[in-house]
Amino acid sequence: MPPPDAGARHTVLGSALRVRSIGEGAPTVLLHGGGPGCSAWTDFAALVPELPGRRLVLIDLPQYGGSAAPRADGPLFSFHARHVTALLDGMGVGRADFVCQSLGGSVALLIAAREPSRVRRIVLTGARPADLGGAPGVSGAEIRAEYYGGDGPSPEKMRDLIRSYEWHDPASVPEATVHKRFRNSVTPDALALGRDTEARGLPEDLGALLPDVLAPVLLLWGSADPFAGIGYASRLAAALPRSLLEVLPHTAHHPQEERPRDYARLTEAFLLDSQLVPLEATRCES
Repeated sequence: MPPPDAGARHTVLGSALRVRSIGEGAPTVLLHGGGPGCSAWTDFAALVPELPGRRLVLIDLPQYGGSAAPRADGPLFSFHARHVTALLDGMGVGRADFVCQSLGGSVALLIAAREPSRVRRIVLTGARPADLGGAPGVSGAEIRAEYYGGDGPSPEKMRDLIRSYEWHDPASVPEATVHKRFRNSVTPDALALGRDTEARGLPEDLGALLPDVLAPVLLLWGSADPFAGIGYASRLAAALPRSLLEVLPHTAHHPQEERPRDYARLTEAFLLDSQLVPLEATRCES
């Protein structure tokens, strides 16, 4: 496995983005979540060795990880989608599969709706791209405000955040993940953005675009996700024309980190399935 600082920076739309391209085979783009200190490596390092035979393209979205932090110039998901598509064009990556966590999942859905030729299949975890009714989950904005508020970030606050909201078993959170997330969260850019919500991008609701996502989508969900529970995942699956919902028990918002082998097994089976998911093929397995 390459070291976590491996990768290259590609300049797109005036900003340098950190990218790690690992392996050979079918191009598979990995897009991380939006929590403090998240990056492609922190969210997917455990999954990388479980997906051999693929060209894994791990992208640090703008404002995260090793990427530059331009001020968002409009709606959140559209801001990131523009950078991702420009980056993939520059790398010569055409049609690809997407494996995505939270924020990254909403970005992938937007790309699939607006540029369907780019997206073959999507594996989606913990995303909340639209207001689909039901009781609201935990607010990411409030958690971010709490983390950066008061005396500011600390390793202890990062450890509590991951244990309380992202992992089902708090005792199993690796200390290496805590410290890498903390370091990512206290760069000068991260500290400035942590206190400037508007600079991160305006709220965006993709509800009207969900019927345009014709790529098959596997919603691979943690059973105890506090940000978007199984009820929300079911409503999201129903709003997508070609979707399957699979629930991983004993996991929360980051099942790809808690149970990477099970996550990879379900992901690979879905991406390799030669049969297209039929329209309105929503299924839930708990």
